[in-house]
Amino acid sequence: MNSPSVLPPPLQLVLGEEELLIERAVRAILETARLADASADLTRLKVADLTGPELVEMVSPSLFAEGRVIVLDAAHEATQDIAALVINYTKSPADGIVLAVVHNGGGRKAGKDIVAAMKKSGAVVTECAKITKAAEREAFVRNEIRRAGGKTDPRAVAALIDSVGSDLRELAAASAQLVADAAGDVSEEAVRRYHRGRADVSGFAVAEKAVTGDVAGAMEALRWAMQLGVPHVLVADALADAVRTVARVAGAGRADPFKLAGELGMPAWKVKKALAQSRGWKPAGLAAAMRAVAEVNADVKGVAADADYALERAVLRLAEAHRQD
Repeated sequence: MNSPSVLPPPLQLVLGEEELLIERAVRAILETARLADASADLTRLKVADLTGPELVEMVSPSLFAEGRVIVLDAAHEATQDIAALVINYTKSPADGIVLAVVHNGGGRKAGKDIVAAMKKSGAVVTECAKITKAAEREAFVRNEIRRAGGKTDPRAVAALIDSVGSDLRELAAASAQLVADAAGDVSEEAVRRYHRGRADVSGFAVAEKAVTGDVAGAMEALRWAMQLGVPHVLVADALADAVRTVARVAGAGRADPFKLAGELGMPAWKVKKALAQSRGWKPAGLAAAMRAVAEVNADVKGVAADADYALERAVLRLAEAHRQD
């Protein structure tokens, strides 16, 4: 084992629900532990599957002082008994053991007590909050491209999300691949070149036509998307994002796009596009459109028997809403 100065902190708290970020955090903890002790063993279990005696045995010091990384998943499901044992352990962690607790931030009081105790004891906290907002997804893609050693710009980031969708694992893989394929310079042209076909029939292509009342164009793009296997949920998400963006921009008035961009927290180019798309929309129509995209989101996640039909119906409902006075 290396000198104690390079041993990783004994308490680690991974907080949030974003699976990709959680897996990366756990991997980083293990890799750091193995820099100190190449033979460090990993034990990973869900808290709900543990008994008190098992947990006590897991965190007990070893006679041979071998390194160990213990990951307790889903700590938000902890019972009071298990929580009490974890909390007691945080007061005096054993040498050579790294305890990583994964918690989604909610759940039972017992689980929240574990989080409080870990923080009080000086645990290293890694935030893995769910990425749900468009701006957060754009920031994630920018960071992934930088992480892979590349550079990019807002239009290229938007094009990549348009072509790949909102799944973080796919976005991360696509970002790394583009950095390699484009020699580090990820431009909009590079994205379109490497994702030609899918980019042109993404959910966002359907949404852009749907919110401007182009029924024929939206239906054609939708059918192509379905034939190419674009997931229904990505199309539904794109429709929802387009309607929400138009509603926000329309509600803000006809101000300068750059000023609006700052007020709304959106890129200026996106505000400009939404201002053009908002022409012809009335408040009643936007309210109807918001209802339509909320319903289709539920439909494609299991409510509807036929997701293809649900998306076609949503496009027609948006066109009808666009015509409302």
